Amino acid sequence: MSQGFEEHPLRHELIAEVHARPFAELRPPERVAYFAMLSGEAGAEADHRHVAELFKRFDQPEPDGASKHAIGDFGAFRLKWERHTEFSTYMILVDGASDGAPFSSPAAQAVPEDWLAALPGQLMIGLNIEILAKEAEEIGPGKLAGLFSVDNFAGGAVSGGTALAWMDFAADSQGYGRVLVHDKGLRPRQAGRIVQRLCEIETYRVMALLALPLARSHGPELSRVEERLTVITGRIGGIKQLEDERRLLQELTELSANVERIAAATNYRFAAARAYYALVRMRGEQLRTTRVEGYQTFLEFMDRRLAPAMQTCDSVAARIGLLSERIARALQLLRTRVDIELEAQNQKVLLSMDRRAQLQLRLQQTVEGLSAVAITYYLVGLIGYLAKAAKSQHLPVDPDLVSGIAVPFILAFVWMGVRRIRRNAGEANVKSAG
Repeated sequence: MSQGFEEHPLRHELIAEVHARPFAELRPPERVAYFAMLSGEAGAEADHRHVAELFKRFDQPEPDGASKHAIGDFGAFRLKWERHTEFSTYMILVDGASDGAPFSSPAAQAVPEDWLAALPGQLMIGLNIEILAKEAEEIGPGKLAGLFSVDNFAGGAVSGGTALAWMDFAADSQGYGRVLVHDKGLRPRQAGRIVQRLCEIETYRVMALLALPLARSHGPELSRVEERLTVITGRIGGIKQLEDERRLLQELTELSANVERIAAATNYRFAAARAYYALVRMRGEQLRTTRVEGYQTFLEFMDRRLAPAMQTCDSVAARIGLLSERIARALQLLRTRVDIELEAQNQKVLLSMDRRAQLQLRLQQTVEGLSAVAITYYLVGLIGYLAKAAKSQHLPVDPDLVSGIAVPFILAFVWMGVRRIRRNAGEANVKSAG
């Protein structure tokens, strides 16, 4: 920039994002084949290689290795490829109407058969789309019903009445759903937007419904966990022994592990389903469909089954969250009970230790008294021997009198000595503990 600003490294990428994945330009009459292939989050590289192989086959510049979309013109057909989080979409566009009735000449016939058959991933959506020119004959209700594989389909005037659009949300004998669009004054880019949104509605609808079988499969298991948790919670109040507490703690831990396993297996799919459902509704609103008498609009048709399916998924997700909370509360209740029991046991231990300390103190005092008496006895004996020795030397000494007089003095001296030793030992223990 001329001003010399320091640019953020992602500035140009973010600015270009709004122009990424442009709508195809369609000039009716046209035929479109649309495929959504589920290849998983790890399948982006394989999808890109497959698209690049088609460009290389027709001597076209290959798309950039980091690109998530590509548009190519190969003469007999055009290809619009988009890579999404876990799937890729392929839109094949062919100029001109079908040779006979609508849908009699699918656009996919223009693509090399071997390349189409080798699309990476698993087929989720296959659509045949016929876009009639403005001057084409109006298709009445009777003939319209005969063009679809089921008699229950939806449609209406879209984009402010500039087109009529119909979709059966089903699969014909070849495995394709059918979409019919009648131009009533579309611009090329506007026609591309309508077709893109119709394709996305069907794609996101089916991708959202991927969560429904998962929700149904885990429902019975969650019911068993809920019943078992109710039984375990009721047993907490009747705990009598420490072994009962350990057994309940183990059972609650196993339940918690089961619920966390279910949550890990469903969280991503349920979150994706909510996001896809929001996109379905957004794309439906963007079509700005006006009701044609006698037919359901696209959102009305889908919500009859899609909305309850999403509610089922949300209900299962809520059950998983609620079970996790209930198990956590039960574990906390059990831990609280164990803590109270341990506190009571510790109180008993402390009381017992206090009684033992008192007994030890009394015993120590008794031992000290006995020790003082014993030491005094031996010391008095020694003094008695000294007095007898002095008497044998004809000194005026009475050994018994000397021993008797020495007893209280020696006892007092020994008693003070024993207490001083005990006090010094206590101070040494306090210092070592500190």
